[in-house]
Amino acid sequence: MISRRRALAGFAWVLSTGNLIRAGLSSGAAPERPYEVLTPPQPVATGDQVEVIEFFWYGCPYCFELQPSLEAWLRKKPADTAFRRVPAVRSEKWEPYVRIFYALAELGELERLHQKVYEAHHVDGLAISQPEVVAQWAARHGIGREQWLAAYNSSRVAEGVAMARESTARYKVPGTPSFVVDGRYLTSSILAGSVPGLIPVLDELIRLARADRARA
Repeated sequence: MISRRRALAGFAWVLSTGNLIRAGLSSGAAPERPYEVLTPPQPVATGDQVEVIEFFWYGCPYCFELQPSLEAWLRKKPADTAFRRVPAVRSEKWEPYVRIFYALAELGELERLHQKVYEAHHVDGLAISQPEVVAQWAARHGIGREQWLAAYNSSRVAEGVAMARESTARYKVPGTPSFVVDGRYLTSSILAGSVPGLIPVLDELIRLARADRARA
């Protein structure tokens, strides 16, 4: 359970984040900001929509904590915003979790079971980084063991892991959860000061990206 002190700190960040970003923009100074500017900016392929990428790790307790707020945000996100997830790869021990993500995507089960993976790790305490354990987990959720292992060990999933590793490095992801907005701005729970502070920062960065596009 989140402590009252932590909850109050998060609420304070929710209130102050917008003012902090606006102060940095209007003053021209370089105060401590809840985001970083990526140099060089990365290309986006979302047309007229602002691109938002979530970098996450199923083993990350802060990503798990963020899930309810993120899912609520996704239900009402701006119409001009395109969202996608990329599992971060910051060490070799993260790779089995990345395989789970891409195996679920390969099987068309990602939307149904994405949250269940978090729960398996953080609530049920399953060692889902172990292939046999996660195969048994998949079977309990209606995916045959052989079908799961075929996807989990497929070349397409291996390609997904390689792409995720490259993206983690290219976007200079410092940790999880992190968000990259329109290839230009990066924020994380560390930069935002708290997990509850992330969503308000994300909203502000989308507004910044929208303004950048209007000036271009």
